[in-house]
Amino acid sequence: MSAINREQVGHLAELARIEMSDEELARVAGELDLIVESVASVSQAAGDDVPATSHPLPLHNVFREDVVGETLTQEEALSNAPDSQDGKFRVPAILDGE
Repeated sequence: MSAINREQVGHLAELARIEMSDEELARVAGELDLIVESVASVSQAAGDDVPATSHPLPLHNVFREDVVGETLTQEEALSNAPDSQDGKFRVPAILDGE
C-alpha cells in the first residue's frame, strides 16, 4: 500500500495554492511515496545497536598557536586600490544619508 497517494498530494497542493495537473499529481505522489519508502527502509536497517550520528566521520577541533605573521603595511595594502583617502579604501556610498 502506498504511503502517499494522489489525493493527499492534491490536498496539499490545494492548501499551498499550487495548481497541478493530473499527470503532475500522479508523478509527485509516486516520487513522494518512493522517498517515504526509502526512509522507512533505512529506519529498519538502523537498529538499537547502531548509534545515532550527525556526521559519518568523527570531528575534532584543530588548534594552533595564534601567531602574527608577516603582514602588509598600510601603504602596501592600498597600493593597488582604485581609490583611497586618509589611509583607507574609498568606495561609493550605497546608503543615502549615512
